[in-house]
Amino acid sequence: MKRVSLTQYLVEQQREHGRIPAELRLLIEVVARACKRIAIAVNKGALGDVLGSAGTDNVQGEVQKKLDIISNEVLIEANIWGGHLAAMASEEMDSIHVVPDRYPQGEYLLLFDPLDGSSNIDVNVSIGTIFSVLRKVGHTRGVSEEDFLQPGKHQAAAGYCVYGPQSTLVLTLGNGVAVFTLDRETGSWYLTQEGLRIPDDTQEFSVNMSNLRHWAPPVTRYIDECLAGRDGARGKDFNMRWVGSMVADVHRILTRGGVFLYPWDKREPDKPGKLRLMYEANPMAFLVEQAGGLATNGRERILDVQPAKLHERVSVVLGSKNEVERATRYHAEAG
Repeated sequence: MKRVSLTQYLVEQQREHGRIPAELRLLIEVVARACKRIAIAVNKGALGDVLGSAGTDNVQGEVQKKLDIISNEVLIEANIWGGHLAAMASEEMDSIHVVPDRYPQGEYLLLFDPLDGSSNIDVNVSIGTIFSVLRKVGHTRGVSEEDFLQPGKHQAAAGYCVYGPQSTLVLTLGNGVAVFTLDRETGSWYLTQEGLRIPDDTQEFSVNMSNLRHWAPPVTRYIDECLAGRDGARGKDFNMRWVGSMVADVHRILTRGGVFLYPWDKREPDKPGKLRLMYEANPMAFLVEQAGGLATNGRERILDVQPAKLHERVSVVLGSKNEVERATRYHAEAG
C-alpha cells in the first residue's frame, strides 16, 4: 500500500479539492518541519542536555524548561522568513513577534504553545506542540495584537504534535481531522488516519481530581455523578484518566472518546480558567468539533468566545458530545 506523505496530502487538498490556498499549505509544511526538529530534541533528552529548568519565567509567571525555550526558538526561526506570515504569537512571549521588514510579509498569523505539558518533560511522559492559524484581517502591512484577537471560529487551520512513543501530527483544515505519523528513518510525516470521529457517548473522564474542593458546584455535580457509577444517577461506571499534558489527554479523547475538563476554581476567582484561549483552547476546540465533539467554557461554545487580550484564559470542557452537553447544562441550571 502506497503511503501518503503530509506534502502529498496538502497538495491534494489544495489542487484537487480547493480547500486551502498554496500559502497555507506551505505554512503548515513549515510548522510540521519545525515539529520534527522539536521531536528530535525531545527524543534526545538528557543526551542533548535539554532537560531541566532554564531558570527563567514566561509571561504567565511559570518556570520555563530548557525545552520550552528551544521549542519556541525553533518555531520562530522556521517560520519567520518564508513569506507566509505577518506575525506570530506564543504562550512563551509577552507580545507578538512581527515578521521583520527584510522578509516578505504574508497574510497569516500563527499562534502556538511550543511545548505543552512541559512539567512532564523530565519524567518522560508525552508532551506536545499546539498551533493555530488565523488570517490577517485587512491588507495593510502593519500588524498589531488586535489582529490576533479573533474568535476561534475564524481559524484557517489548527493542529498539534504529540511527542510520545510515536511522534504524531493531528491536523484540521476545517474539513475533518487527519493524523500523520513521523517516520524517523525517512524523516517524513505520513497519513495514518483520516476522518477521526469522537463517539457521542463515553464512560471516561479526564480531570485533575486533586482540585475537587476548589471547583464550582456544576463541575462538582458532574464529577460526583461520574464517581457514583452504576449505582448513581448516570447508571454506568466511569474510568478516570489524567496525563497532565493537554495534548496527550485530548489525543486520547480524539482516538477513543472521553471528556476533558479544566474548570474555573476558587483559588484564583478572578481568572476564568487556567488554559489559554488562543494557544490551547481554540485550536483544540476546532479539532474536537471537526471530529464530531463539542467544546465549551461551561457556558458557551469556545470557538464563539471573543478574546479581549492575547494571553486570555478560559475554562474548558471538551470531548464526547453528550457529556459536554450535560456538563454545560449543569452550569446553565446553576445560573
